[in-house]
Amino acid sequence: MEKSQLREMVKKQLEELHSDTFIKGCADIHRHLFTSGKWNKAKTVALTISRGREVDTKNIIEEAWKEMKNVVVPKCDPKLNTMTFRRIESFYQLETVFFGLREPIVSKTIPVEPKEIDLMIVPGLCFDQEGYRIGFGGGYYDRYLEKYHGDTISLAFSCQLFKRLPRELHDVPVDGIITELGVEK
Repeated sequence: MEKSQLREMVKKQLEELHSDTFIKGCADIHRHLFTSGKWNKAKTVALTISRGREVDTKNIIEEAWKEMKNVVVPKCDPKLNTMTFRRIESFYQLETVFFGLREPIVSKTIPVEPKEIDLMIVPGLCFDQEGYRIGFGGGYYDRYLEKYHGDTISLAFSCQLFKRLPRELHDVPVDGIITELGVEK
């Protein structure tokens, strides 16, 4: 299957998850994340603000703040096809931009360099056993991951896992994938 077909198939499967299954799955994924070594040693965690049927990140952000971790969220520049991360200390420092994405307000946040991030939670729709992923199609994370050398994980439901995905030369795998069933890689 092509990437676009896989994206559509997984989006449909996620939309069809019963609400109770989705909520319980997110809670199980959070539990596995919060007991992982990568989470526990991280002082600065990078992640997106979830929407729709993505694994909920609001609770992850709140837990990070409770544990006195720094939280950094991406700010995309669609004109340059680049992404930077900015530290947030409140959900009030976010604004809604293109495609309904929630991003940091530049005037209310400070930028963070890749070397300052200990753990990056990388979003995606499809994942394989080697950590390769199919994202949402913008390529922002693959470009950023070329210059990032810290720990990377992705959060997903088991229905988002595949044996092998189509790959391109610029694709960068994540170190691990956490599902409702546990750590997959």
